Amino acid sequence: MATPLTPPPGFVESARTIGVEYEPGDVDTLGTYLSLLLSANTLVNLTAIADPAEAWTRHILDSLSLVQVLADLPEGSRVVDVGSGGGLPGVPLAICMPGLRFTLLEATAKKAAFLRHVVGELGLRTVDVAALRAEAAGRDPRHRERYDAVVARAVGAMRVLLELTVPLANWAEGEEPGRVFLIKGQKSDEELAQAKRALHELHAAHAATIPTPTGRIVVIEKLRKTPAKYPRRDGEPAKAPL
Repeated sequence: MATPLTPPPGFVESARTIGVEYEPGDVDTLGTYLSLLLSANTLVNLTAIADPAEAWTRHILDSLSLVQVLADLPEGSRVVDVGSGGGLPGVPLAICMPGLRFTLLEATAKKAAFLRHVVGELGLRTVDVAALRAEAAGRDPRHRERYDAVVARAVGAMRVLLELTVPLANWAEGEEPGRVFLIKGQKSDEELAQAKRALHELHAAHAATIPTPTGRIVVIEKLRKTPAKYPRRDGEPAKAPL
């Protein structure tokens, strides 16, 4: 087991301002995860941030900003992290929200292998890893319209990302529609303006933008069932965005 990294001064207090309350051992587990991430980064390109103190803020705190929007989900709700990469935001969320079930969706084989290693090392029993492209998952009955919440961070332009995330959000008669929560930066309004057609085509709408200490959370609500033609084939959303 890796030696946990120690958070910088003020980290725990900063997290409390966005609604994160730690159970005993959570901070150590987050530190162990960060240690695993930065160690593996020498072999697999997982993050551009090598400084541990910066990683606590830019990675862990940024990921945990989603706790405030996921806190109302019922016990056992399903959450998918699209383009999970090194496990952000899914792994920190799973550590701090053990009552939810997480799927880490990652197409790159080496990254998916790292995620499986992390899940085993940390004993995260509520986490599955799916080595799939988001386009393939969105057409797969095991994943399409099966998730109560869809999250993504640093995955690409919003008009591309919407086609990869909205089809995964739950839609079933008599059930609450799933929502999409995207961690974005200061250009989120500009990206939303460019994503007007994507929202229309995918039968979705912008519900809110929530400022956080590290960025913004863009909330997308699903209005109706996703049309069968979306998502398009692998690579098409990025090549020809809606």
